[in-house]
Amino acid sequence: MGGLLDQLLLSALDTAKGKGADYADIRSVETSQERIVVRNGVVETITKDDSIGFGVRVLFNGAWGFASSPSLTVDNVDKTTLLAIQIAKASASIKRKPVDLGPAVTSRGTYITPIQIDPFKIPIEQKIDLLLESDKAMVSVKSIRSRLGSLVFIREHKIFANTEGAYTEQTIYESGGGIQSTAVGANEVQRRSYPQMNGRQQGCAGWEYITSLDIPENSEKTATEAAALLSAEPCPIDTVTDVIIGGSQLALQVHESCGHPIELDRVLGEEAAYAGTSFLTTDKLNHFAYGSEHVNITADSIRTPGLGSFGWDDEGVPSQTTPIVSSGRFVGYLMSRESSSTLGLTSNGCMRASSWNRLPMIRMTNVSLEAGSWSLEDLISDTRSGIFMETNRSWSIDDRRYNFQFGTEMGYEIKNGKIGKLLKNCTYTGITPEFWNSCDAVCNADHWVMWGTPNCGKGQPGQIGHTGHGASPGRFRNIKVGVFK
Repeated sequence: MGGLLDQLLLSALDTAKGKGADYADIRSVETSQERIVVRNGVVETITKDDSIGFGVRVLFNGAWGFASSPSLTVDNVDKTTLLAIQIAKASASIKRKPVDLGPAVTSRGTYITPIQIDPFKIPIEQKIDLLLESDKAMVSVKSIRSRLGSLVFIREHKIFANTEGAYTEQTIYESGGGIQSTAVGANEVQRRSYPQMNGRQQGCAGWEYITSLDIPENSEKTATEAAALLSAEPCPIDTVTDVIIGGSQLALQVHESCGHPIELDRVLGEEAAYAGTSFLTTDKLNHFAYGSEHVNITADSIRTPGLGSFGWDDEGVPSQTTPIVSSGRFVGYLMSRESSSTLGLTSNGCMRASSWNRLPMIRMTNVSLEAGSWSLEDLISDTRSGIFMETNRSWSIDDRRYNFQFGTEMGYEIKNGKIGKLLKNCTYTGITPEFWNSCDAVCNADHWVMWGTPNCGKGQPGQIGHTGHGASPGRFRNIKVGVFK
């Protein structure tokens, strides 16, 4: 990259300005992805995919136009830019009000995900051996009928430039993997995943991230837990009790009941047809008791290995930290340049596109529940009666992100401050603000993990976003547990 590519990108901006555009930006993206899957001791998948292209956004007479292409040639860049202008002109004829981008963005610089070992330089054979070693450990456990292990690696190189003077270049690395064991009994099926649901933990990091997960070392334990669930007692039904939720499952709760409702495009109704809306309407900003005093939620694009970590978003806005919930009070949204201006605010850098052929949209960065002061041991000891739930298995939440139900892979009874019998098919139900206001304790930094969610869907046409969610276990009082009749 560089040289001729730079000239092509800057030429597109010159073309847009020459045709009278109010604003234009261009984003080139080159992506490499490697994926390996081992199923039941057999190498099922080895894929290596590469993609390159660019997308041009143009504002003309207060309306957007966008066009993209995989062909980075002089003629095609010019042709694609002119197409974006034509689309913007057509959009301008039916616009309701002109787009306001707020203050100019003039970012310049280079960013590379901090990695120790380039995952693309690790031999395929070494990666396969890791998964086969994990599979061998799982197969030794009776009742295991299905075993799955996978690894994924992504490298994304992006250049962004706009007519306001911004020019940024960044290379983002991702590494991830995990395992899943499925046990089959006489009348049921149970599964356990490691390090989290669907056997996939992912972060912005290098090969060292995979080794830190200790996947082979945890494989037999994961399979043993799946088998044990077959004979475990079922979760109580029609019950209200205290619940301690493990960090992995709580991270998904943050994603669904906080991350999505704070996306300002949803709040403004722009995603209502597909993704939904939000109960966190603009009148609630700085006034609404989202949770108890123990609940502090932050959105940031800085803390690696979070999947929402980068140097600049796809509008050239620098990475930053935004308080979302402060001691229970709702104080912030995820915003773009355009949406933030409607509230008299400025963008906090949350616009990302899944590829060069997609428009940037508001996406979660690293939306995290900040650590509290409790050790997990002390929190369990302080709980007279309840259930400890860990690892998400299923979830459901309405379009406003208000009413929800989550199921977990496993649970444990808590009696008189001690962990008791294993429980299967655990579920809990709640209403978002009631749930978070019931939180009376969050575990400390020793238990805090940045979990990855690499499969968040949004937009039309659809885009898959990668987000991070830091969390440690937390306790919630008087929660509805089990299926209610």
